[in-house]
Amino acid sequence: MEIGMGIHGEPGIIRKKLAAADIIVDEMMERIFEETDYKCGDRVAVLINGLGGTPLEELYILFRRVSQLLEGREVSVAHVWVGEFATSMEMAGASISILHLDAELDTLMAAPANTPFFKNVG
Repeated sequence: MEIGMGIHGEPGIIRKKLAAADIIVDEMMERIFEETDYKCGDRVAVLINGLGGTPLEELYILFRRVSQLLEGREVSVAHVWVGEFATSMEMAGASISILHLDAELDTLMAAPANTPFFKNVG
């Protein structure tokens, strides 16, 4: 398992033996929480992106844990996307993106979108 690996196989920040999904998400979210101070009452959008070779069911397992960790900080998840949005030829793995929302971003994230790789029905 490699954490921080780029979409085209660029080296990550750490490489270790494969672990359970919750442990992997805990480590990834710990790094995200170090970068941004999420507080009680904050609202976020979450995107779980499969890199091409990870089944959708496994991506939802990752989201479940992300949601639990945010809930533990009393952070509200306002928008969620789980799927393949940026892939690399059946590459195993996933990315977690979290966007801190203000009123303007919340409105924009809720807007309808219809592109080949991203659809948001609003």
